[in-house]
Amino acid sequence: MNTPVEPLSAASLILLRDSVDGLEVFMIQRHRDLRFAPGATVFPGGRLDAEDSELPWRELSLPLTDDMPQRMAAIREAFEECGLLMTSGTVDAALLDGLRSASGGTFLDRLLAAGLEPDVAALVPFARWVTPESVWRRYDTLFFLAKAPPRQTAVVDGVEAVAGFWGTPRAILAEAEAERLSLVFATRMTLLRLAGCRTVRHAMEEAARFHPLTAIVPRPADTPEGPVLRIPDGLGYPLTQVPLEQARLG
Repeated sequence: MNTPVEPLSAASLILLRDSVDGLEVFMIQRHRDLRFAPGATVFPGGRLDAEDSELPWRELSLPLTDDMPQRMAAIREAFEECGLLMTSGTVDAALLDGLRSASGGTFLDRLLAAGLEPDVAALVPFARWVTPESVWRRYDTLFFLAKAPPRQTAVVDGVEAVAGFWGTPRAILAEAEAERLSLVFATRMTLLRLAGCRTVRHAMEEAARFHPLTAIVPRPADTPEGPVLRIPDGLGYPLTQVPLEQARLG
């Protein structure tokens, strides 16, 4: 038996807003030429960079938590992929455009130069998913919820993300069911859990029910109906197994 690949640390940011249709989430479509999850519809996010773990936290007015590198990575990746910035400062379109085009230094360096700090306290841990051991590239990903920053317009980078859109979890799941978009397993399960939430506040209350987070490692199992991919019960998910042939893993 092959030794499973060690998972890489990653983070994902689930941006939320209230709408007349109920709770909406922001999604991006990954470029079809990417090696992992090509063409999939996902939440903004990605693996941790070295800078996320080596920042001078104690020199800033930021609350220190064990998941600070993941929080920073989630904010950085969301800004890089879709241009939405979680910051405690006031921003306008010109400032955001300037940050998008800036180069040199770390992401935090560029924020500080603009008189901003990342709003790490606005992120609420929601889930921790670990890619199954059978997959060639694995991630240990912390998913955070955050209310979307006001008066900002998403601008996808066109490299990793080729499109972005808002939608209710139920509508996005329906699009996947109709095969008009593709969801990886963890994204699908997260949307199923959020589909029971009516508002941003309700989603935050749902997140608060399960702390500390349990690492979810989906595992294959045999059932009378056929092989499935299964997660543990009691973690807030209305569905805990999916036919293996329907469970896209990467």
